[in-house]
Amino acid sequence: MSGDERKILDSAGDVCYVVRNGESVASPEWTSCRLILTNRRLLVAENGSKQTIPHAKVTIPRGESPVPEDVDTTGAVTLRFGNAVLVVAATDVDDFVDTYCRANLGGGVILAKHPAIVGGVVQDEASWSKARFAIEDGLFTLQFPDGDSMACELDDVGTIEERSGEVMGEHRDVVAIEHTDEEGRSMETHLSGNARHTTVLATLFEHIVQSREDDYELSEAESQVLMALYSGVSPFEMADFVGLSVDEVEEIYQHLLEVGAVDEVRTRTEVTLNAQGRNMASEAMSEK
Repeated sequence: MSGDERKILDSAGDVCYVVRNGESVASPEWTSCRLILTNRRLLVAENGSKQTIPHAKVTIPRGESPVPEDVDTTGAVTLRFGNAVLVVAATDVDDFVDTYCRANLGGGVILAKHPAIVGGVVQDEASWSKARFAIEDGLFTLQFPDGDSMACELDDVGTIEERSGEVMGEHRDVVAIEHTDEEGRSMETHLSGNARHTTVLATLFEHIVQSREDDYELSEAESQVLMALYSGVSPFEMADFVGLSVDEVEEIYQHLLEVGAVDEVRTRTEVTLNAQGRNMASEAMSEK
């Protein structure tokens, strides 16, 4: 290893090649391997051979997966490297997707626009800039060349959207990260870069959001309350706004507290949407 390369993980693992030399594998199978993950690369050692996969050469497939449905990818990360696609899982790591994505991106320079949107209003004065991306201690941070920086708690990340547009004179994919500012207003930070940056960023943040979700299905009344909160309706005005009694609204608040969609501000009077609630509200509105 070079002087600035750090080993992050050395673990037993499993690898499954679904594309080799540009051709789909007829019957993909898992094989045992040893995985060495650093801040620069992933090394896969199996059956006496070694394959080095530099982070800079990787993308993570988005949209329609190239992996057959009968290949279980739970807890694994799918990597496109050159003319190959492989699925990798670490035996001794509960969350290899998170571990790999953090290693791939941590400390790297990407493109960022912050804040891009505040309270639903596009910030026309905001511009794209290079920024050093880091994720640790429950935060993701951006450090800009002029000395400015931003930090956001991962628990405050709500919806994740993939878009495309002009970024520093080029058409690029963009990952929009929704969170809140110090005043509790919904805002977006936009991240971009090359294909590796955007595919790994989107995978990482979607994984973070999905890891705290469950299969709770909102009732129609709960959807209405969440969407109203998301739109800025005061909890004190909720009963009149959605046409329910105060007791019914309080019962809905209690259910939403139990599923982690809101945080309690004051007993029996006020709640506020958190990141999961904003995500659930956004999904409920998109279904309307």
